Amino acid sequence: MATQRVAVIDYGMGNLHSVESALQHAGRCDVVVTDDPAIVAAADRVVFPGVGAIGDCMAEIKRLGFDRLIREVVTSGKPLLGICVGMQAMMEGSEESGGTQCLGLFEGVVQRFPGGVDEQGHTLKIPHMGWNTVQQSMPHPLWHGIDDNTRFYFVHSYCVTPTRAEVQAGVCEYGLPFAAAIARDNIFATQFHPEKSHVAGLQLLTNFLNWNGSC
Repeated sequence: MATQRVAVIDYGMGNLHSVESALQHAGRCDVVVTDDPAIVAAADRVVFPGVGAIGDCMAEIKRLGFDRLIREVVTSGKPLLGICVGMQAMMEGSEESGGTQCLGLFEGVVQRFPGGVDEQGHTLKIPHMGWNTVQQSMPHPLWHGIDDNTRFYFVHSYCVTPTRAEVQAGVCEYGLPFAAAIARDNIFATQFHPEKSHVAGLQLLTNFLNWNGSC
């Protein structure tokens, strides 16, 4: 079997080499971190990560032409994995950065956590940072070998609630329920960081490398 090429989109936001290293540990693949649209277009599968403010992220995504390219990847049917802000950028818009228009691949907006206290009276600090359980809300090939309510690692101040509940692949709770993962057709995206989630995260990345892009 030929080694597949995985393109990690580099638009200047995030520690992409941790994603690169995790993918290399997850399975047999040739990983390239790149800001070259031609290399991304030629890859067998694509990872769309991101950290930081969505306004800055979307500005760079559009400047580099990745907004058009990501839509082309979706249309092509090749597997696409969004991570953290990469997932948020797939929504229609975000409250962050004074209101930001996003890619519109999924209906719904990104909202800031309200904070406050949980049912036990514990203060809910923002950002939501650390390990939290994810309830799998749909069967999906990327959950293969991962138990329901497994813990994954999160770092985020804004959260996603899709308009259509059927695209939620995983749900988490931090003061309120929010989408920990969304999926449709050849897209799977996580609010958590699989590259920082140890054994479960590596299993999800292995599943992504074995996934044919179909639910």
